[in-house]
Amino acid sequence: MIISIEDIEAASANLATVITRTPCQLNSRLSQKYECQIYLKREDLQVVRSFKIRGAFHKIKKLGSSATSQGIVCASAGNHAQGVAYACSELGIKGTIYMPSTTPNQKISKVRHFGDRWVEIVLIGDTFDDANKLAMAFAKDQNIPFIHPFDDLDVMAGQGTIAVEILNQIKRPIDYLLVAVGGGGMLAGVGSYFKQVSPNTKIIAIEAAGAPSFKQSIESGHVVKLQSINTFADGIAVKKMGELSFEICKEVADDTILVPEGKICTSILQLYQDEAIVVEPAGAVSVAALDMLRDQIKGKTVAIILCGGNNDIARTEEIRERSLLYEGLKHYFMIRFPQRAGALRDFLHLLGPNDDISHFEYTKKNNKDTGPALVGLELAYANDFESLVQRFSDAEISFEHINNNPMLFEMLV
Repeated sequence: MIISIEDIEAASANLATVITRTPCQLNSRLSQKYECQIYLKREDLQVVRSFKIRGAFHKIKKLGSSATSQGIVCASAGNHAQGVAYACSELGIKGTIYMPSTTPNQKISKVRHFGDRWVEIVLIGDTFDDANKLAMAFAKDQNIPFIHPFDDLDVMAGQGTIAVEILNQIKRPIDYLLVAVGGGGMLAGVGSYFKQVSPNTKIIAIEAAGAPSFKQSIESGHVVKLQSINTFADGIAVKKMGELSFEICKEVADDTILVPEGKICTSILQLYQDEAIVVEPAGAVSVAALDMLRDQIKGKTVAIILCGGNNDIARTEEIRERSLLYEGLKHYFMIRFPQRAGALRDFLHLLGPNDDISHFEYTKKNNKDTGPALVGLELAYANDFESLVQRFSDAEISFEHINNNPMLFEMLV
């Protein structure tokens, strides 16, 4: 069961005057680093800065004016909402959009901008799955169409139009295609087209490690609903992928890779610093997977879909912090300083020439002179950590490294 070439190419024609035919660029830095040819499909440059407009607009337009005369409803963590909002404004349709209360402000404001007077936003629930359940109930109660963000064949066909463009833009056989997966709509659509037009391309599904719905479903043989997820990569953080999309995804995906959220953060920062490309966590996840594929892709042609660029600038410090922690460049310690003059000065002398104190806070609100301090240290090189800890031990410093103590870390940092 895959989506036909005809359905995807019909969606491409339906979207011809609406979407941006985003560039597919050979990236020299990544190509040199991984000794292969890496092309970036820039869906971050799409009209709503993500691929989601493709499926949303195609579905809504295909429904027709009669079916949508009383309005439509959808649920989204942000990008699908923007696509639906854009479609509502362009087609003159009233839309009610449910979004989790944890949605970044940047995405909420963009939905308002694209939808203008045509959409109403309902912020509710902690995850996409919470908002989705309530949105579906609202659609049933009001008897209006529900525009699913991924578990719909027309939506998948719309997302599949990315593949049509990639295969027209890259004038050489593509050995690997890296596709981010959350609900599975993009992977299902793009994968369906590639399997029929470029069957020798190996398709790798990339998930954030904190929301491995597809991988766990593959291992179980059926769709699994995760009990809890890390919502950091909000564009692909779902507790349960689609039933229809799963059936297609398991047929088109050749492998699945999980990427830690900290690694995703490192890729976000590198893409911005080195390429001036702004991506959200879901948009960076496939680039973050390259290290895990280094040996396989050497000498090959690799296409990567940068699926979204809706990153809230307010998250920058969090992204940097997560990256530093993952790369082993930032460490937090609980330190009990000896109660004598010069103890802090002696501690500073133990730091290396490239070490920096990024955080210092006494943990007690009173009697600070007798309480431990929370100290954050930023290192220039990860391999400096062991020698730093050894110097602490040799100097008989009373300390505890808390990076790997989740309960203490979350409470104090």
